[in-house]
Amino acid sequence: MLVDDQNKKCLFYGSTLQKSICNNPPHTTIEVAQRVGEELVKACGDLGIKEISSHDRNGFVSGERMQAFEIVIAKHGFLPR
Repeated sequence: MLVDDQNKKCLFYGSTLQKSICNNPPHTTIEVAQRVGEELVKACGDLGIKEISSHDRNGFVSGERMQAFEIVIAKHGFLPR
């Protein structure tokens, strides 16, 4: 989720389960996680967002899918590497 905390508004929601993201042909969960990251970057561009102030995994360890997602958004400057 991409949330505007000041206005309490969800700006983007992406999931590896969304049909629009994991459509045909079938993809691995890693590829779909990368696509979620790409969709987030696209949404940020469309909304004129240049930085993400915080990134929270809600205490969960960063597994392979989350790492794939993080690599994509880091390539666009949204996460320090």
